[in-house]
Amino acid sequence: MSDKQRVSRRQFLNYTLTGVGGFMAAGMLAPMVRFAIDPVLKPSAAGDFQSVASVDEITNEPQRFEWIVDQVDGWYESEVQKTAWVYRTEDDEIVALSPICTHLGCTVDWGSNEEYPDQFYCPCHAGRYTKDGVNVPGTPPTAPLPLFDHKVEEGMLYLGQEQDR
Repeated sequence: MSDKQRVSRRQFLNYTLTGVGGFMAAGMLAPMVRFAIDPVLKPSAAGDFQSVASVDEITNEPQRFEWIVDQVDGWYESEVQKTAWVYRTEDDEIVALSPICTHLGCTVDWGSNEEYPDQFYCPCHAGRYTKDGVNVPGTPPTAPLPLFDHKVEEGMLYLGQEQDR
């Protein structure tokens, strides 16, 4: 006979059931762990810049520019239209403002109200913003319009994400 110790039937069943139970638990936990970790490992598209307009088109008067971005919501992919009000300051700096009112999310227009021709006007609740996007005191908006990250390369204006001020 050898010095090896024999495994009893009870120990064999105990080892087998423990192993099978471990594999089943791992099979159930793996999707949950992936669900929790997958968004963290996914590369962010937050830094993506989109070409919007030629720098030559930008004037001292705010102009509305539109562009399309690809948006992924879970498993659904779609194309979303974005909009910005873009103009040049007296110092030749480019300013790109979000058209979304900070009061209730309506869309603001430049010079659309005859009483305030040099201001952004929100028709929903008479909200007003100065040319630089700062909310006029005494009107419903409580914060200035967000600014878009922007850069200029090879004569083209590229816009990124909105940044609250």
